[in-house]
Parts: sequence; C-alpha cells; structure tokens
Amino acid sequence: MDSINYNEKGVVFDIQRYSINDGPGIRTIVFLKGCPLRCIWCSNPESQRREKELMFRRILCIHCGLCIKACKQGALDANNLNFIDRDKCIMCEECANVCPSSALEVKGKEMTVAEVIEELKKDEKYYISSNGGVTLSGGEAMMQVGFAKEIFRACKARGWHTAIETEGYVSEEAIREVIPHVDLVLLDMKANNDEIHKKATGVSNKLIKKNAMLIQSLSETIIRVPTVPGVNADMKEFGDIVSFVKTLPNVRELHILPYHNYGEGKYYLLGRDYELSNLEKLDNEYVDKLKKFVESNGLVCQVGG
Repeated sequence: MDSINYNEKGVVFDIQRYSINDGPGIRTIVFLKGCPLRCIWCSNPESQRREKELMFRRILCIHCGLCIKACKQGALDANNLNFIDRDKCIMCEECANVCPSSALEVKGKEMTVAEVIEELKKDEKYYISSNGGVTLSGGEAMMQVGFAKEIFRACKARGWHTAIETEGYVSEEAIREVIPHVDLVLLDMKANNDEIHKKATGVSNKLIKKNAMLIQSLSETIIRVPTVPGVNADMKEFGDIVSFVKTLPNVRELHILPYHNYGEGKYYLLGRDYELSNLEKLDNEYVDKLKKFVESNGLVCQVGG
C-alpha cells in the first residue's frame, strides 16, 4: 500500500464535534469547501465556493472602526448598507484579524491532512466508546478528491469508521479514488425529474443517477432525500424518487430530511439573498405519510439524518 500523504492540502470551513447524525455513533464532521450544485435550500451557502469567504455579523459589530483602517482595498464602509464591497475585497483577512468582537469571520482554512488528523485525534476516545467515527461533508467533499482520499486513508489507518455525505455529482475517477476508503455513503437524491432537478440545483441529475449505481456497488449506501415543498415533496415526485432508489440493488435504507431554513441567516452574512424565505415547512403528519410510503416499498426509512 502506498504511504499516506499527510502533506496533502485542502480547504476546510468547519469541524463539527459530537455529532450523533451523519453516520453511526458519536462523530466528527469535517466540512470541505466547494460544491458544483446550487440548491435553492442549501443550509451551508459558505460551502459552495472553493475560495475563502468573509462573513459579517452586524449584531456583533461594536463600530470600533479597526477593520476599516486595516482594509487597504477600501472594501469596508460604514455607510454601505452591506458594509462590505465584495468586488473590492481580496480576502487578505486583515479586517478579521483585527476585529475584537468576531463580527468579521473568514470561512475557509487551508489545512494539511496531518493537521486535520491532529484535530480528529482529540475525539478518538468517543469514536472507540460509541462505535463512531469521521464524516466528510461540504459542499461536495469529492471535489477535493486527493484531500478527501488521504483523510480517509489516514482515518482507516487508525481504525476509525469513515462516512461521506455526497450528492454524487462528480467524476467516476473521483468516486473510484475515494469511495473504496469509505465505510458508509450518505447519498442525496434531490429529484427524479431532470427538469425539476435542474431548476432546484442548477445541474442535471443524469450523472448523479449513473454514479448512484457505481457508489452503491463500492460501499454501503443510504439514500437521503432533502424533502422540500414545491420541489420534491409531492407524492408524484417523491414517489418517483423512491422508485428510482428501488433500482439500486444494494440500497436498503432511505432517510427523509424535511426542509428547514436553519441556514437562511448565513446568506445575509455573506451578502446574498435566500430564495425560500417564505417557504413553510412540511407538517409532521405529511412527513409520517411519506415515511409510511417508503416503508410500504420495502425500504427502511428514517426521518432526519
């Protein structure tokens, strides 16, 4: 076996500890930047672009002016409704470095595999005691294929369970590089109808469907359906998703992820608009109806991750 490349670098935007979702046991979730989709309900908009981004939490700002003085590009202006002129910002990070209240925060940090593993080792005892492990998420973790692969190889070398959250919109080469080192794949299916998928995510689902067959042949796979009113929550579209899942011979389980707007505030911190600000959530009775429908089709079903 080739030696693990602990010097491989990638861009991480968060490390979330003590998760009891996204795989068995207690887990640490490593979020990688970069995503080829633009789902209109995305709860991690800071994950979409590969490059670092600046968030501004107005509520934390104490109006000290230190950031404005530090910005050599003139990108910050108290008279600007959005405060940040993102066309001028070059992400030098000087403003965030001097901000005493953490109102300005850079999302995205370049790390080596060695640095990631050192962070994960802090939680190793929880993996052992709970049969937990490490999950890579995003964004789309397989966009950083070399980084993801080496993280997983390093995790397996320590005996940790590995999982990945993916939408499957990647190359076959990326899948064959990464998935053999993964114990569990949590694969999103967002729509069966291609036109609905394009409208909701910006891309066709044809590659995803093709890759779903390959992924489930390489590793244990659970299908997860972010279930969004007006997109895929009606019985016709949801039923078609279930019918497609039944064509995947090794898939036995489907998770319903009811729509939530927890990420809405992040859009404004990034200076973006959130398209679904007035969308109502699914009621529990309807979600239970969907769950029973999945189970009636011979699949194990769980609500939530």
